[in-house]
Amino acid sequence: MDELILVKLGGSVITDKTKPFTEDIKTIKRIANEIHEARQEKKFKLIVGNGGGSYPHSVAAQYRTNEGFINEKSYEGMAKVQDAASMLNRIIVKELINAGENAVSINPSSCVITENGEIKKFFLGPIIKLLDFNMVPVPYGDVVFDLKKGCVTLSTEIILAYIGKFLKKKYRVSRIIMCTNVDGIFTKDPNLNPNAELIPLITRKNIEKVKNYLHGSAGTDVTGGMIHKVERMLKLTNIGIKTEIINAKKPNTLKRTLLGESGLGTTIKKA
Repeated sequence: MDELILVKLGGSVITDKTKPFTEDIKTIKRIANEIHEARQEKKFKLIVGNGGGSYPHSVAAQYRTNEGFINEKSYEGMAKVQDAASMLNRIIVKELINAGENAVSINPSSCVITENGEIKKFFLGPIIKLLDFNMVPVPYGDVVFDLKKGCVTLSTEIILAYIGKFLKKKYRVSRIIMCTNVDGIFTKDPNLNPNAELIPLITRKNIEKVKNYLHGSAGTDVTGGMIHKVERMLKLTNIGIKTEIINAKKPNTLKRTLLGESGLGTTIKKA
């Protein structure tokens, strides 16, 4: 059974989340090259999902898209959020192609239906075919139609978690690598407090204590910040999928993690 690794490129890594529509192209290019180099050295299937960062989040907050179709401006909001999210995704896909990967964009707004924010239907056929051909599907955090609210913003974590669970029987889905701009989960914000301590391991035994340390993401994020991400990933440990949270701003950290090196950040796994 082929190994399948899921990678989430966080908005904090690939954009400046405090400045609307500002990508970090230098980092994106380097990460794309690290991915290709790792795939040249080790055989594994790969899905790369990207967060929206400073592209769709500011627009989604303006139109309150996550609340659904709440007024006559909501339809305009959905269109603008989808446009912004897809813009950043095209940049990621282009740089993966430039690095040597056959990457293809997956637009969740075109293949996902949710109900109260949880995925109800997801047409995964194209993703499965891409993996069969050893190509790289690239989904992203997007705005999608919702059966109850009209629309919601769907985070990359929910998308990758759903894909991971669905493909568990076809592939050896062992882990999700979450790329952030810090070395993992800390007791305090490491950017502001030099006394912040890295939490190397998160399990159900210490999750409540860890929650006390999490205070959301810097910049505008309509998908729930770090608490949302950690809780979502912890649920995957029930089916044997662990999560590694690493600092992809540091050169070669993602490559080393893809190749199997551990201890480079925070691991979320079953006790």
